[in-house]
Amino acid sequence: MAVTKTIEIDGQEVMFRASAAIPRLYRNKFHRDIYRDLNELQKGISENDEENSSLDTFSLELFENIAWLMAKHADKDVPDSPEEWLDGFNTFSIYEVLPQIIELWGVNTEQQVQSKKNIMRQSGK
Repeated sequence: MAVTKTIEIDGQEVMFRASAAIPRLYRNKFHRDIYRDLNELQKGISENDEENSSLDTFSLELFENIAWLMAKHADKDVPDSPEEWLDGFNTFSIYEVLPQIIELWGVNTEQQVQSKKNIMRQSGK
């Protein structure tokens, strides 16, 4: 089951969606592992604050790709590339948006684990 969350970015309400399809979509589109990338981003944001950021441009690109994919997954009218989507905003802080996206992903992952446990209980395994 998918989980959605609305996050305000640059004064706009943006819907994000996390589901079991996200890792596959991310892998197919960007040829990367979303679990590894989110883990790296979470470490980078936990160790820094906006004023003392050491997140490099590559980390920012990972964030932008993940955010775009989850927004596109929620709303098919989102432009077909991260660049086009980002062009719809002025600026926004990764430190405000990324923790909410990580939280959304965590809720989605938690639901998947609970679903598997319920299936195992029902099947008697």
